[in-house]
Amino acid sequence: MASSSPRRSELLEMLKISFEKRPSSIDEKNTFYEKPEQIVMGLSFEKAFQIAHLEPDAIVIGSDTIVYLDEVLGKPENKSDAYHMLRKLSGRTHDVYTGIAVICESRKIKRVDYVKTEVVFNELSDAEIQAYIDTGEPLDKAGAYGIQGQGALLVKQIRGDYFSVMGLPLSKLNKIMIDEFRINLLTREGL
Repeated sequence: MASSSPRRSELLEMLKISFEKRPSSIDEKNTFYEKPEQIVMGLSFEKAFQIAHLEPDAIVIGSDTIVYLDEVLGKPENKSDAYHMLRKLSGRTHDVYTGIAVICESRKIKRVDYVKTEVVFNELSDAEIQAYIDTGEPLDKAGAYGIQGQGALLVKQIRGDYFSVMGLPLSKLNKIMIDEFRINLLTREGL
């Protein structure tokens, strides 16, 4: 997996998939992509391609997640930035885009896709926003929240793939593995 994300690792471990973490050195801030789906697919591909080039026989997974509400809300630079992001998300619906790329150089397989999920936030008071920031959770997450932690208390509803909001669309990954490699992650067929 071309990522150092603990959340993505947890998801693959949950599926009991044997994998190795090989984080890419792609600069996620320098992107020429414009639309949210282009951003996540492009960065996912770049991450996976960089590692696949080094490990041509490996099946390499790359993923990228962004929060979008009128603009891309990346990882906050500091607590003040996190506050402004959470204030913007409060009481509103935003989109979470997660791209996924699966590449195997030796088999000449390069597959890229994305999942879009709508997330509805509760109306948040300043005290709630500050309390959440004080947990430290928002500082390394797109949109300044993580749905799998205490950030779950901020979310009123999601429409779509919960796991893509966490950072890795598992159902989409399984479909790609079946289509391209004849590997079913659920039945263990092909493993």
